[in-house]
Amino acid sequence: MSHLHALEDHETHAALRYRLLGIDTQQEYVIYMRRDCHVCRAEGFQSQTRVRVDLGDRHIIATLNVIDSDLLLPGEVGLSRGAAQTLAADEQSQLQVSHAPTLESYSALRSKIYGHRLDASAYRSIITDVSAGHYSDMHLAAFLSACAGGRMDLQEVIDLTLAMVEAGTRIDWGRTPIADKHCVGGLPGNRTTPIVVAIVAAAGLTMPKTSSRAITSPAGTADVMETMTNVTLDLGAMRRVVEREGGCLAWGGALSLSPADDLLIRVERPLDLDSDAQLVASVLSKKIAAGATHVVLDIPVGPTAKVRSEEDARRLTTMLQQVGDACGLNLHIRHTRGGQPVGQGVGPALEAHDVMGVLRGAAHAPVDLRMRALNLAGDLLEFCGKATPGTGNSLAWRLLDSGMAWQKFQGICEAQGGLHEPPVARIKDPVIAASSGHISHIDNRRLSRLAKLLGAPTTPTAGLAMHVELGDSVQQGTPLFTLHAESTGELSYAKEYLKSHPFLTISGEAER
Repeated sequence: MSHLHALEDHETHAALRYRLLGIDTQQEYVIYMRRDCHVCRAEGFQSQTRVRVDLGDRHIIATLNVIDSDLLLPGEVGLSRGAAQTLAADEQSQLQVSHAPTLESYSALRSKIYGHRLDASAYRSIITDVSAGHYSDMHLAAFLSACAGGRMDLQEVIDLTLAMVEAGTRIDWGRTPIADKHCVGGLPGNRTTPIVVAIVAAAGLTMPKTSSRAITSPAGTADVMETMTNVTLDLGAMRRVVEREGGCLAWGGALSLSPADDLLIRVERPLDLDSDAQLVASVLSKKIAAGATHVVLDIPVGPTAKVRSEEDARRLTTMLQQVGDACGLNLHIRHTRGGQPVGQGVGPALEAHDVMGVLRGAAHAPVDLRMRALNLAGDLLEFCGKATPGTGNSLAWRLLDSGMAWQKFQGICEAQGGLHEPPVARIKDPVIAASSGHISHIDNRRLSRLAKLLGAPTTPTAGLAMHVELGDSVQQGTPLFTLHAESTGELSYAKEYLKSHPFLTISGEAER
């Protein structure tokens, strides 16, 4: 649902002049008012009060931050960047501020906090208000916490998933099958999606892939693709690309698919509350909203991946299958190794170079990324009936090695606005082995943190390029990886972190 609403009947209040402050609070709507503002005094507003802000026929619900300085003049009000964009406010705008209405869904939220089971209508009520931007980050955190730790039964997960689908746009492609692929995450690199889309679309299947930007990882598929082509497509543009090429690689945030999920994820990840129930509802709601009928899901399993054990993977698989069945979605789930990064690059442009290397058949292309993408593409080709059982992998190989997948990828990028080479970082700093031995452990979480400290994903060229894998023998002085950055400040900061948080373990004597 849209955050824009028709102006409802409410009391008229004195208008306040909007002043641009340039404060980014991501998707949380915040309003800034002077403590001595006549509206604050008259209404009894205090810091953290939830208020309604009207401009013409648009309104939002925002959290009030109170200012005790001259950042605002008397009679002025400020907005966070997202709030100003939603209201289409400029410095000639006159805003009206009033008390926010009490939300009926709060009673359902309180019920869940106290451990009660919610029905489908309660989840619809909560998700409708979340999608409309009516929940503060504090309310979102309370909802996520109340649902975490096994506090939702199977039917509740189904009801939450469907509520998230209903609250946004749902695409109907008018045909079947519609292929999709998703990885639950947790591995740096692992940029298989663009390769799988190219192979599957080259085989004649329809694969309209929508992907996210990074939230806490060094890169999301949309970030990687944006270093090569335009990914900000509206629904009309997306349909034109898919009709022409059979597939696309678009940023889902521009399409309002399961908008509540985008808001929940923003709060969920910093809290580290990535529970099975929320993960299932998040992943499947977006697949259903995007019109997918057949989805291959990759669950990497490893000690520093998101899913750490086979037991956890089996439990997650069971829930995904049950919810998928209840929602009419066909799922094929593959458990893969998650002990180390996949590919050489970690960061948007570095991962894009890996993708293009695999698609072009370059000698330097990472073999592990190629093989992983071929396996997933083979699964999807069989799952959608394009290949008979046992032949999907060989078909995927032929499509890749013949150049047909590369040709299809170029066609998709051209249809989305043109294909260009990913950029390269200004600064490259190799890190060498301080001792001889073999690579016995790679900490994916520390590796991801290092890539982000170097600037990824905000700086597309930032990140690191791996030169070794688990089990490799190394001699003292062997290059292990290369840091990529655009500023010496970020490079120095990242290297300080690396001193106390090494992500590679070298053990024993080097093999002869």
